[in-house]
Amino acid sequence: PIWLCHELDLPVEIETIDFSQAFRDSPAWRAISPAGKVPVMTDGDLTMFESGAMVDYILERYGEGRLRPQPGTTESAMHHQWCWFSEATLVRPLGLYRMLRADGESASSLAAEAKQKARSCLEVVDRAVADRDFLLGAEFGAADIMMGYSLHLLAGGKVLDDSYPSALAYLERLKRRDACKRAMSA
Repeated sequence: PIWLCHELDLPVEIETIDFSQAFRDSPAWRAISPAGKVPVMTDGDLTMFESGAMVDYILERYGEGRLRPQPGTTESAMHHQWCWFSEATLVRPLGLYRMLRADGESASSLAAEAKQKARSCLEVVDRAVADRDFLLGAEFGAADIMMGYSLHLLAGGKVLDDSYPSALAYLERLKRRDACKRAMSA
């Protein structure tokens, strides 16, 4: 959501929170984010805690048709597919992998399975961007923001590596965008 706001030249105020489990389980945080998730976004009286939904809301409310295809088109369907894939499918195994790795050696086979699932999803992304600059072709959009953040997480977790040259090159293209640089440094 922060990256999208920067792409749209929207003002954004970032508040850093205590990321500890104790804070995220506190009644005060759960009143804002019932699932204890980060990030949380407020816009007037609206409070949201799911980043994909935040991206949709920002596009609908402030995007003025920018960074997403016209609703009801094939391109719009593909935009939604990639947005959902990036969060619901691609990085889901990463969370499981991190959780299981923290549990020690007894979970090593499950962690290996989670890592393999993430790698299989990376193959999908690698093929999708092998012959194009962005997910939907030549034009950058919000689906690229969603995917870029997920790939950034996977690269940081050493799951996205040289085995996926097209996905890595795509991530590097995304990271050169000024709005991405500003969001990642926030």
